[in-house]
Amino acid sequence: MIRVRFIAVDGSVRDVSASAGERLLDIAQADGQPLEGTCEGQMACSTCHVIVDAADFAKLEPAREEEEDMLDLAMGATRTSRLACQIWLDDALESLTVRIPRETRNMQGR
Repeated sequence: MIRVRFIAVDGSVRDVSASAGERLLDIAQADGQPLEGTCEGQMACSTCHVIVDAADFAKLEPAREEEEDMLDLAMGATRTSRLACQIWLDDALESLTVRIPRETRNMQGR
């Protein structure tokens, strides 16, 4: 099992267990994290933007150019920003810590 730690805007921390092969967006949504994922992982929005802990960032596969382009649209993007729909957990990860950004883009207009 892989421990995924979500750090909310208010600083609260929630740990969940996940398996290799799962997508971070699905894990986050199942846990009730506020990641909209409007495009359902098609990389056509930036509503699943997360900020990966610096210690974990290098453990992930690098972002493709298309993801980098979408991150340019993400509010509050940082050097370690990623789209949760593009992060697939693998056996090399023991844990992954991500922070939910303070600013988000709601594409559904809720």
